[in-house]
Amino acid sequence: MANDVKPTRKELMAIEDRIDLSERGHDTLEQKRDGLIMEFMDILDQAQDVRSGLGDDYEEAQETIDMARAIEGDLAVRGAAAALKEHPEITIQSKNIMGVVVPQIESSKVQKGLDERGYGILGTSAQIDEAADAYEELIDSIVLAAEVETAMKKMLNEIETTKRRVNALEFKLLPELHESQEYIEQKLEEQEREEIFRMKKIKNKKEEEEREEREAVSAEEAERPEGEVAVTSD
Repeated sequence: MANDVKPTRKELMAIEDRIDLSERGHDTLEQKRDGLIMEFMDILDQAQDVRSGLGDDYEEAQETIDMARAIEGDLAVRGAAAALKEHPEITIQSKNIMGVVVPQIESSKVQKGLDERGYGILGTSAQIDEAADAYEELIDSIVLAAEVETAMKKMLNEIETTKRRVNALEFKLLPELHESQEYIEQKLEEQEREEIFRMKKIKNKKEEEEREEREAVSAEEAERPEGEVAVTSD
């Protein structure tokens, strides 16, 4: 890249401006990367808790449904599930974390009272109620897990993108700019030395001419007979 630039002071100033801008951009991206990593670690801790809770909720839901099937029979359990009239609703919004837009998922009408499930209270046992409770909690856990997992993936992608930009500035663009800066400075120094040498040569030549002129005048005066006055014309 260095050989592609013009060794002029204007180009040097432009490169110095680019270096300053790139260094400030590098610092900003580093701060963003570090902030994203801290946010990601918090979400990762939350995701681990959610995963653990989701596993526990799933096991409990399976145990309660198996118990309900064993006591009430599969047909009764299916009938209670089919009686549900009002299904859960999911709404998706978004929130901003360090410039990263992540989903904010909310569920409604998941947790229901006994009179909201559609099946008759007297016609079912406590096992079906427990199974319904367990699966409602499981759905809430799944919604939360979906929100956290999606946010974690988006944050991780943004971290990787930011890291690539930081590395591109740190290991490619800035070294190339510094190389070009050094190349131009060396060329300008060479030009300055050449100019000084040229001016010195011109000065020496002028001094030599003046010295020769003085010597010629002195020689002419020395050859002039005594008493003769040199005539000069105005």
